[in-house]
Amino acid sequence: MPSGSDTTAETAPTGPDADRPGRRTGSAVTPPTGGAVEGGETPGEGGAGGESGPAAAADATASEPSTGERRPGRLRRLGLLARREARRSALAAVSGLALGLAFPPFGVWPLSLVAVAALALLTHGRTARQGAWTGFAFGVPFFLLLLKWLSVVGWDAVIGLSIIQAAFLALMGTGLALVSRLPVPALWPLWTACLWIAEEWARDRVPFGGFPWGRLAFANTGSPYTPLAALGGAPLVTFGVAVTGGALASAALVLWRLKRAGGLSPRGALPAAGAVAVAAAVTAAGFAVPIPTAAADSVDIAVVQGNVQQPGMDFLGRPMMILDNHVKATLNLAKDVKAGRIAKPDLVIWPENASDLDPFQYREAYARIDEAVKAIGVPVLVGALVDHPTKQGYVENQGIVWDPKSGPGASYTKQHPVPFGEYVPFRQELSKIITRLQRVPRDFYPGDHTGVLKVGPARLGDVICFEVAYDEIVRDTVNAGARAIVVQTNNATYGRSGQPEQQLVMSKLRAIEHGRPVITAATSGISAVVSPDGTIEQRTKEFTQDVLTARIPLRDGKTLADRVGAIPEWVLAMVGVLSCAAAITIGRRGRTDEKGQ
Repeated sequence: MPSGSDTTAETAPTGPDADRPGRRTGSAVTPPTGGAVEGGETPGEGGAGGESGPAAAADATASEPSTGERRPGRLRRLGLLARREARRSALAAVSGLALGLAFPPFGVWPLSLVAVAALALLTHGRTARQGAWTGFAFGVPFFLLLLKWLSVVGWDAVIGLSIIQAAFLALMGTGLALVSRLPVPALWPLWTACLWIAEEWARDRVPFGGFPWGRLAFANTGSPYTPLAALGGAPLVTFGVAVTGGALASAALVLWRLKRAGGLSPRGALPAAGAVAVAAAVTAAGFAVPIPTAAADSVDIAVVQGNVQQPGMDFLGRPMMILDNHVKATLNLAKDVKAGRIAKPDLVIWPENASDLDPFQYREAYARIDEAVKAIGVPVLVGALVDHPTKQGYVENQGIVWDPKSGPGASYTKQHPVPFGEYVPFRQELSKIITRLQRVPRDFYPGDHTGVLKVGPARLGDVICFEVAYDEIVRDTVNAGARAIVVQTNNATYGRSGQPEQQLVMSKLRAIEHGRPVITAATSGISAVVSPDGTIEQRTKEFTQDVLTARIPLRDGKTLADRVGAIPEWVLAMVGVLSCAAAITIGRRGRTDEKGQ
C-alpha cells in the first residue's frame, strides 16, 4: 500500500501509542530497537540513530509526487505530529518553569529533581532534532523566570539572554535523546547527569567568559546534596541532583512500561526499585560528608551597608551621595564603639562601589573615606571605581585596603567584568544599533591576579559581585591563601527582584565548598555573614542602612574540592560528550547492518 495513503494515516497509532512511532519498512511499521530500560518502548521513541514515525514519514512523502490520494494522508500525519509535539513542548515548558521555582526567591529545591526527571523522560527515545527542540522548549521558560530581574534593563534583554542560554539546553536535549538509546539501560541516569555537567561546563565559559546563573547546584544550597560541594565543588552538587533525577526518571519509565504491558509484578518492578535505591543512596551521601569548621583563630568584623538613593538603573543619584551614606554609617559605628555599645572591630568591610567617585582623582572623595577610616581606627576594605592608570577611558572595579595611618594600600581589581553591564563587546558596532549601551560610558578593565589582601589581622580573599558564581575565581583565591572570603557587591540595580537572593545562596555554597566563612557586603542589600557550614548567621534587609558585626573564624585547611579543582567537572563533562559519541557510532553501525541485510 502506498506510504501516503489514507489507510496508512488512519492506522497510525493514536492515544498513548501515538507517541511511539516506528521505523518504516515498506508498508509495515516495525518497532524501534534500543531504549533505556528493557521490556518495551517509551512514549515518543523513534528508530535508533535517526528520525522515524510520523515526522520521518512526512519528510519521505514530501519528496514524492503530489496526488489527490496522498495529500490527505500527509496532512493528517503532519497534524498528528504537530499535536504530539505541542503536548510534549507544553510539558517541557512546564518542567522548565518548575526548575525556575527551585531557585530563589521561591527556593523549592525538590522541584529541581522533578525537572531533571521530566526532561529526561521527555527526550527519551526521541530523535536528535526532537530532543533539541524539547530542550529548548524547557530552557526558554526556565531562564525567563530565573532572569526576570533583568527586566530592569528591559524585557528584550531578558528574552535575548534566555534564548542564548536555552540554546545550551537544546544541545543537551540532543545529547539526552542520543544517550537514551545506549546499551546497559541501568547507566542511563549516569549519562543524563554527565550531560548536565557538560552543559553547565560550556555555559559557564562561553560566550564572553560564560554566565553560570541557573546551575542545578545553585538551586540546592540548602538540600541534602549541598555538602557534596566540599568534595567536588558546585559541579559535584549538580551531578548528585542530576543523577538522582535521572534515576527517578528510570524508575518511572519501568513502572509505566509494566503497567502498559498488563500490570505490575514484584520481579518486573525490581529495576524500578533499584533505580529508587540509587536515588536514595545519592541523596543520603551528602549527610556523610564532613563539613570542616574548626579554626585556630578568629577576627571581629563590621560590614557597612550604606544604602543608595533609589533602586534601578539610576541608583547612583548625584555624585558623592553613596559615599556619604557609607561614611555616615561608619562614623555612627565609631560613635557606638566609643560609647561602649559595640565592641571595636578588627576591620571594616565596605561593599562594591561604596565610593562612586575615584578617590585618587577627587580630593573630596579621598578626604571623606580617610575621615571615616580614621574615626573607626581600623583598616577598611573600600569598594571604589578607579580610573585605569595608563589606559585612558577605562575604569577598574577595585577593593582597596585603607589604613587609618598609612591611607590606601593594596588593592584587588575585579577579574571578570560583566559583558554589556561593565563593558560592551564590539562597542563601536553595537552601540549604533542598541543605543541603550551608551549608558555604559566606559569599559571596565579586568584585573590579572587573585584578591588575597591583608586587612588588619586577617588575610581575606576578595571576590567582587558576580565573580562569586565562577568556580575558578573563588577557588584560586582560597588556594592563594585566603582564610575567609569577602564578596563585595552592588545589587542596587536589581533590588527587590530576586537577584540578591540568588546571589546570596551562591555565598552559602562557596562557604561549604571551601570551608571558609563568607562575608557579603552589599551597597543596598543583601549583606550577610555566612559560616563555613553554610549557615547564614546574619543578613540585612534590602534598601536599608545597616551595620553587621560578627566574629568569624579564620581557617587555613583546604577541602578536597580545593585540592582537586576542576578535575571532577572535566572528567564528568567528558564522559557526557563521549556517551553521545558512542550513541552516534552505535546508531550508524545499526543502520549499516540494516542496509547489509
